[in-house]
Amino acid sequence: NVSSDIAPTAGQMVRGLGLAFASKCFRNVPELAGETDLSRNGNEVCFTTIGDASTSEGQFWETINAAGVLQVPLAVFVWDDGYGISVPKKYQTTKASISEALAGFQKEDGTNGFQIFKVKGWDYAALCETFEEGIRIARETHTPVLFHVEEITQPQGHSTSGSHERYKNSERLEWERQWDGLVKLREWIVANALAEEEELDAIDAEVREEVRAAKQKAWDGYLTPIKQQVARAADLLQDVAGKLPAVAADLLALSKELTGQREPLRRDVLRTLNAALLKTGKEESAYWLRDYYNDLRKENKELYNTYLYNEGPKSALKVPEVKAEFAADAPVLNGFEVLNQYFDQLFASNPKTFAFGEDLGYIGDVNQGFAGLQAKYGEARIFDTGIRELTIMGQGIGLAMRGLRPIAEIQYLDYLLYGLQPLSDDVSTLHYRTRGQQSCPLIVRTRGHRLEGIWHSGSPMGMVLNSLRGMHVCVPRNMTQAAGMYNTLLRANDPGIVVECLNGYRLKEKLPANLLEYTVPLGIPEVVREGSDVTLVTYGSTLRVVLEAAQLLGQQGVSCEVIDVQTLLPFDINHMILDSLKKTNRIVFIDEDVPGGAAAYMFTKVMEEQGGYRWLDVAPRTITAKAHRPAYGSDGDYFSKPNAEEIQDNVLEMMQY
Repeated sequence: NVSSDIAPTAGQMVRGLGLAFASKCFRNVPELAGETDLSRNGNEVCFTTIGDASTSEGQFWETINAAGVLQVPLAVFVWDDGYGISVPKKYQTTKASISEALAGFQKEDGTNGFQIFKVKGWDYAALCETFEEGIRIARETHTPVLFHVEEITQPQGHSTSGSHERYKNSERLEWERQWDGLVKLREWIVANALAEEEELDAIDAEVREEVRAAKQKAWDGYLTPIKQQVARAADLLQDVAGKLPAVAADLLALSKELTGQREPLRRDVLRTLNAALLKTGKEESAYWLRDYYNDLRKENKELYNTYLYNEGPKSALKVPEVKAEFAADAPVLNGFEVLNQYFDQLFASNPKTFAFGEDLGYIGDVNQGFAGLQAKYGEARIFDTGIRELTIMGQGIGLAMRGLRPIAEIQYLDYLLYGLQPLSDDVSTLHYRTRGQQSCPLIVRTRGHRLEGIWHSGSPMGMVLNSLRGMHVCVPRNMTQAAGMYNTLLRANDPGIVVECLNGYRLKEKLPANLLEYTVPLGIPEVVREGSDVTLVTYGSTLRVVLEAAQLLGQQGVSCEVIDVQTLLPFDINHMILDSLKKTNRIVFIDEDVPGGAAAYMFTKVMEEQGGYRWLDVAPRTITAKAHRPAYGSDGDYFSKPNAEEIQDNVLEMMQY
């Protein structure tokens, strides 16, 4: 396996840990012995490369520590050229050497840790010997290895936008010319009589020509369809110019400008056609020009604005709904007990499922959803981690990409900040940036919303929504709904996050008879109270506050329709909220995020995208938490977040119009 580098520096490290960790799971979980299409007894080593300057990032250090604790077959290659763009490594790394800085991680007899190797980047024979030894150790013993490859050169500097001549002196540049890896490889080949200088010269010339030809072929393949669009657009412009003398000169000028571009872009064609249509207006003579413009818009939308989510048969939106069924004598349990029974059935039925996080294993998570399950299904499948959210996410990413179904827990929603980067840069973009060729069906389990205090009690859903497009965001109102959402995600191939209600674990719920079969459809809200005067839209823990307010308002003759959106991504795909608004003509969006957060997002979805403004009799409102973090205590909670009386007063004001 290779954890390919990504532009967010060190972002590949946590994924690499997860890919390597999957090998450990395949080797150590007997139930996976038959999965030979996914692993060969966990013999796979994950190769992860990184530049020496990027080792300053926290992702690197957290990954190194986690790999040393877990003992996984991770091979880390640190390419040390002495610089991070222009900044020398004496400003980057303690002792100006990553291997020396990591010396305490060196594995010794009876301890865990890394095997650390140092080798020169220009010494081909030593590189082969060192890599062969290190990879053998990683594969056979699942000991992580780190190769500190020193004296790497930069042929062209960090990027094409800035030459390294700006920050390296003449002596350094001359050294790089003489000690470049390819130069030294050539010397080694000749010295060992593997080839003559003339043969190598011929290979150089042949390869240089081959690369030039490949480059030109690729460029032509990109440019040819755009030039065809230019030609078609020019023909249409000239045709319309002949029919509309009043704007003919303008259209011909646009055509000349477009065809005169040596390397046009797709946007140039669209901009030209748009400018032409502004000149022609709704003239019938411009019909084909307008039609081609619309065709190109559709084509470019397909090229650039699709595949954010899975659209195939494994899409979460295509999972059939199975409603919860309740026996006449269905037991009434605490919410955490419903989840506990669900996870028990899940792990008994699906050997590919894994669950892990801080305090999740031995004690069964801080709210007891996994209580007793580690003893039942083994520490290899349900286990504790260190306090390291980045690499918890990394473990989940790697397991998901290697065919397993991890449920990776962020203990509290406000801890998501620590693990957000790989979710935002990697997981949520993977399906889009690979045009649907790869996916990462990671499930992130967390808990949040209403509790009392500045931490562990926030509801930063705006942060989640704006950074995780490409993941599904589920906000169940209780644990029964949460179980149905887990079922939906597990039947699909999409990543998702489930935010359980932190203050709902000891509220009473009926236990469904079909706990493992029932599913909650994503993007479909639920009307939990019918009404005719005003629509109240909310989710999660706030729903209970809204229902309390609806009760108060009902006593005053105001009929409230309360809607639980259930998921924020996707959001109300069938416009159920709009249907309610058509009936009530008043609407309030309520949640405990800060102003401008998730409530504003819901407002935009209904008012702008669904056209809800056309059905309003009075201005819509949002009711949110205050802009600051929740204050401490019950009073702090009451005055920091929406309360029933505040909702009541806002609705009564609206009813006056």
